[in-house]
Amino acid sequence: MTETESSRGYCRKCLLKDMPEEAYFKSLYEYIAHLDKDIKAEPKEYKRRLDLCQTCENLLNGMCRICGCFVELRAVVEKNYCPHSDKYW
Repeated sequence: MTETESSRGYCRKCLLKDMPEEAYFKSLYEYIAHLDKDIKAEPKEYKRRLDLCQTCENLLNGMCRICGCFVELRAVVEKNYCPHSDKYW
């Protein structure tokens, strides 16, 4: 990363392992905030999905142990579904 890139923050090509934890969470939430409204789940549905994920034994540190996704990213997209065999949502 060049001096210019480091003064602006982390580049788009940085891996999560190269970023402080706070920076990659900020990056994930910025990504969610900037998704096109046409593909996002309604706020109530998004909350419902996350509530269900929080009860699942496969949630670990914000990630689904079945598919490896960050559940907050998967749940925010309307067309996505739960990867569990019981498809909780």
